[in-house]
Amino acid sequence: MEKSNLKTQRSKINNIIKVENLKKIYPGRVPTPALKGVSFDVKAGEFIAIMGRSGSGKSTLLHQLGLIDTPTEGQILINDTDVLKLSDSGKTLYRLQNLGYVFQEYALIAELTALENVYLPAFALGGNNDGYKKRAQEMLEIVGLGERVDHYPNELSGGEQQRVAIARALINKPKILFADEPCANLDSVSSKVVLELFKKLNKELGQTIVMVTHEPEDEKFVDRVIWMRDGLSESP
Repeated sequence: MEKSNLKTQRSKINNIIKVENLKKIYPGRVPTPALKGVSFDVKAGEFIAIMGRSGSGKSTLLHQLGLIDTPTEGQILINDTDVLKLSDSGKTLYRLQNLGYVFQEYALIAELTALENVYLPAFALGGNNDGYKKRAQEMLEIVGLGERVDHYPNELSGGEQQRVAIARALINKPKILFADEPCANLDSVSSKVVLELFKKLNKELGQTIVMVTHEPEDEKFVDRVIWMRDGLSESP
């Protein structure tokens, strides 16, 4: 019995994300259910892909997990924190301290250099100016852009801009990195560079990554796939 309890405790500790009966219904004259009761776990250090057809609920699910949107019903535990019970300001702080985001459109600020774009989330948390600038430099070196710190987004290729976005997502040492179709705007060569970078971050740094993708070939880079179909998750 004691061994069984210990195993259960370890299992709970290893689950960095636990989702139970997650539902999202968009209001309107005819309410639209986007998520219909999704449940799954993600272990710390996993590289997960959320896959499925267009309209299956992939991005909607990621937005709920990343606290970008609020579900209609259900529970999300991240590192044993019931994040849906946090206040709006509490969610904002939790996102800055624990979560990183990479979007398909890069979301870089045109007037800022690569270095300045990267350290923005650290600047938002406060702290030592030199400290977060040094950290931003380190992150750019990790993604292979150590020589491009003073370049502006319009001086970088699409793949390089996405790597700046990844460096920015890592600046506050997030427990989880969320990526929403990160290669959708990239050519096949740049896409491979980004996916191999994700895999390197996952394997060498133990970074937990949850990525939405519609490309079947991306499956070979990840540990596991959560398949979405009509607002529900399917077992592989």
